[in-house]
Amino acid sequence: MVVEDGAHITDVLIESGRIERVGRIPASVDVETFDVRGKIIIPGGVDVHTHMDTPFMGAVTSDDHASASRAAAVGGTTTYVDYAFQRPGERLPEVLARWAGRAGGRSAVDFSFHLAVTSPYPDLVADMALVVADGVTSFKVFMAYKGLAMLDDGQLFTILTEASRLGATLCVHAENGHVIDVLAERLIRAGKTGPLGHLLSRPPETEVEAVRRGIMLANMADAPLYFVHLSTAGAVAAVAEAQSAGRPISGETCTHYLLLDEGLYHGPGFEAAKYVVSPPLRGREHREELWRGLREGTLAVVSSDHCPFCMAGQKTLGVHDFRRIPNGAPGIEHRVPLLYGHGVRSGRLSLERFVDVVSTGPARRFGLYPTKGVIRPGADADLVVIDPQAASVVLAQTMTQDCDYTPFERWHVPGRIDAVYLRGELVARRGRFVGRPDAGRFLPRRAA
Repeated sequence: MVVEDGAHITDVLIESGRIERVGRIPASVDVETFDVRGKIIIPGGVDVHTHMDTPFMGAVTSDDHASASRAAAVGGTTTYVDYAFQRPGERLPEVLARWAGRAGGRSAVDFSFHLAVTSPYPDLVADMALVVADGVTSFKVFMAYKGLAMLDDGQLFTILTEASRLGATLCVHAENGHVIDVLAERLIRAGKTGPLGHLLSRPPETEVEAVRRGIMLANMADAPLYFVHLSTAGAVAAVAEAQSAGRPISGETCTHYLLLDEGLYHGPGFEAAKYVVSPPLRGREHREELWRGLREGTLAVVSSDHCPFCMAGQKTLGVHDFRRIPNGAPGIEHRVPLLYGHGVRSGRLSLERFVDVVSTGPARRFGLYPTKGVIRPGADADLVVIDPQAASVVLAQTMTQDCDYTPFERWHVPGRIDAVYLRGELVARRGRFVGRPDAGRFLPRRAA
């Protein structure tokens, strides 16, 4: 069992959905027992970057909260934080109410929200305070997707300053949207319309420049900043430099950036559209620095950025123009097992660090700790049982995610998730959802 001070052989006593005791339980205590000798028990996964039932780039993500939350449970994630996107002219309390209506009574695991600000309005600052009081203590802004979600530096600075004053976290999608649009237009004019154009229009420098600019804005605002889905060695270096200077800058990466290579964009035909995510996949030198950033603590979180669009009827919107391919891929179901199988078992991460980046770290960073992300008295009894002697194979036809492909098709994964418990109740068993489809609760989160 992996607890905060390391891995131990011990018992866990659960009562009324919470952990009552961690330690040797006398045989005289009259309780129902489960023998998991030879297995690894970790706290339930916390995925703080998902997009469910989300309209984006002319399509709606193929998973809603019902299907994605079941996939989360099967994959060892018992809590997720979803991005609630603002419509043009919509006030933030209205965004929260609309998104809560989509998830409430339909999620199989616990959930919360970040609010994505895409259309600032005069009373935005006052409304930020209202949603923070309701337990939504994080916001997101985009430095890319001009005309769809992108804010200018002045708007970003204003939101950053207010979020800091409220003790909220500002999450930033850091890519230079202006440069990306110019490069993409040049590629289209040159007849390079296929998915490879997505990679070519987003070179590493477009991320690194935006990260460094974001850090400078945070310095001017004297505010913390959290970068989502970092993909480049240069971004890791920039975050490390800021941290060394004592600045409250942090960031995450995602499973696909750690494991998949940019060579996939050179595949035949339109097949490479499966891997059109933003930022794009990178080469080996970037992946190695992402792993190093996780080991050394520069990067605090591995999320899934679960944003599924089916190939048929959705990705094909961009068959003649890569700019119209909806950006995103499924991932919530395989985040925990892939990171264990290809992180811990490969020697890239210690078992303890694995637990920190998939569970404890995200819970702590986004106001869910110590109720979530940890095995200790008083915490929710969210537990994942991993069989290190077993293995699994990722197949789209057998997965729970509602998408017609997975970017990890036929990947062999050492280790297998045997059982998943949400507040002491079994919700998944060996790849099959067995819980209640409405068991999930909205989690109000604390501000810093």
